[in-house]
Amino acid sequence: MALIHTITVGGKAGQGVKTLGKVVGELLNELGYNVFILDDYPSLITGGHNFNRISFSEEEIYCAHTETDILVALDRNTVERHKNDLKEHHFIIYDSSEFNIDEKTAIGLPSKEFIERANVPEKMRNSSFAGALAYLLGISFEFLEHTFSVIFKEKEENIKIAKLAYNFVKENYQPLLNIKKIGEPRKLVTGNIAIGEGLVKGGLEVYIAYPMTPSSSILHYLAGKVKDYKLSVVQPENEIAVINMAVGCAYAGKKVAVGTSGGGFDLMQEGFSLAAMSENPIVAVESQRPGPSTGVPTYTSQSDLNYLLNAGHGEFPRIVVAPGTQEQAFYKAGELLNLVWKYQVPGILISDKHLSESWKNVSLNETGIYKAEPKLFDGGEYKRYKFESDGVSPLAFPGTENVVVKSSSYEHDEYGITTENPEIIARMQEKRFAKLKYIEEELENLETVKTYGNGENVVVTWGSSVGAVLEAVKKLDNIKIVQILYFSPFPKKKVVKELSMCENIVGVEANFTGQLCDLIFANTGIAVDKRILKYDSREFSPQYLYLKLKEVV
Repeated sequence: MALIHTITVGGKAGQGVKTLGKVVGELLNELGYNVFILDDYPSLITGGHNFNRISFSEEEIYCAHTETDILVALDRNTVERHKNDLKEHHFIIYDSSEFNIDEKTAIGLPSKEFIERANVPEKMRNSSFAGALAYLLGISFEFLEHTFSVIFKEKEENIKIAKLAYNFVKENYQPLLNIKKIGEPRKLVTGNIAIGEGLVKGGLEVYIAYPMTPSSSILHYLAGKVKDYKLSVVQPENEIAVINMAVGCAYAGKKVAVGTSGGGFDLMQEGFSLAAMSENPIVAVESQRPGPSTGVPTYTSQSDLNYLLNAGHGEFPRIVVAPGTQEQAFYKAGELLNLVWKYQVPGILISDKHLSESWKNVSLNETGIYKAEPKLFDGGEYKRYKFESDGVSPLAFPGTENVVVKSSSYEHDEYGITTENPEIIARMQEKRFAKLKYIEEELENLETVKTYGNGENVVVTWGSSVGAVLEAVKKLDNIKIVQILYFSPFPKKKVVKELSMCENIVGVEANFTGQLCDLIFANTGIAVDKRILKYDSREFSPQYLYLKLKEVV
C-alpha cells in the first residue's frame, strides 16, 4: 500500500487558508499525485478556525486523512487545535511574525518581513507559506511558479513573495521530502463543480438558485461559465421563486436545474409537487447540512434521505440519486437530467457538504454521460396529458404552430382541462405511476448499486461516507463495500443480490437513526443491525472508521 501524506493548513477566516490549501493541492496535482482536500470552516466571515487537510498519495485516495505530516499554522490556535493529529515524525511551519513555537520540528516564517520586502498586499501573505512548503517538499520553484499561473490572475505578486520565502527556507533548512513528478495532472474539482459540469454536459440550459450553503458554489461556478456554455443562470429573491421559475422553464422546453440545501428545499415543496402534477421535468440538487432548522450550516450530514424520498404533498413518482464521489457527481448529474426529461418526472440529486465542497483530482469523460431523448409531439391532435401505455405523453412547447400547450396544477384530463371526475382522476394518477415500471427497467442497465472488493463481511453505505469507508478498509481484509446510488425507484433486486446470504452486514452513514439501514429493511426485509452512525456534523475520518469497523467485523 502506497504511503499517504497529509498537510494541514489552518488559521482564521480571512487569512487565506482555503486559497493556500487549493495552491498546495493544485501543486501536488500538477506533479501527478492523487489529491483529496477537505475544507473545514465555521459560519463566520472573519475569525473562528478554518483549516484544509490536503492528503496525497501515489495510489487513488478517496478521503482526507486526519494524521498530519506537516502542519502549516497561520495562527497559534491552529497548533493547539491540531497538535493531537500530528504524526510522530512531523513538522510545523508557523508565522514567526505573530508567535513563536519552541520545538525542534518547528520552522518559523517571518511573513510580515516578506510582505514589506516584496511590497505586496497583506492578503498575499499566504503565498509565502506556499513558497516555503514547496521547498520543504523538495519541489523546484519553477514548478510552483507554473502552479501559480494555473490558479492566480495576479500571479506576479504572488510569485514575488513566494520566492522570498522559498529562498529563506532554502538557506536555513533541509527539504523534508523529495517529491518528484510522477504523472500528468487531472482536473481538480469539488463535488459542486462536478455536479455543475455534469448537468451542463447532460444538456442543462438554465440553472436557478438562491444561495444556501453548501450548494451555493454550484450557482457561483455556473454563473462564471454562462458565456462558455451558453447558459442562463438566475438568482431570484427566494427559493419559492426558484422552483416556480424552474417549472416555467421546463414548460417552455428548457432543461433546468435548481440547487439548495434542506431549509431552502422546504420552501420548494409546493412547487416540487406542481412539477409532478404538471409533468414538467426538473432536477433539484439538495446538498445536505445538519438540521433541524438552521442546524450547523457549514458542516455535513446525511439526515435528509427520508425527507427527500417523501418530499412534496400527494403521491407521485420521482427519481432520487445520491452520488458519493466527485466522479459519480459528474456522471449522475447528467444522467438524472436526461432521465427526468425522458419520463417527465421531478428528480432529486442528493449531495452533502463533505462531497459538495471537498476537492479531488479526477478524469471526467463527457461522452460517458447517459443521454436520452424526450418524447416529442410529432403532429396531429395535441393532448398534453395523452394516455400512453408507458405513462409518458408527447411534449410540445409554447410557440408550436396550431398547438395549445396546457400545464395544470389541478387534476386534469388529457387536454389539461381541469376535472373532478373520479374516473379520470384515478386514470390520470395511474398514468403518472405507470412510468415507474419503465424507469425501473431503465435503471437495470445503469449503475444503481456499486460494489468494491470481496469478502464475507459487508459494509453498506451511501453518499460521501463511501470515501472514508474505502480508505478505512485498506487496512482490513475480507470486506465488500456496497454503495447505494439510487433510492427512488429503489434498486431492490440488486441490493438483495449483494446482501442476501450475508451474515455480517454493517451500515455506515452520517445520521442518528440509520435511515439507509431502515430503508433497506423496508424494501428487502434484510436487517442491517450493526450500524456505525455519526451525527456530530463532521464527516467520518478513515482512522476513526477503521477502528469502528475493526470492532464489528
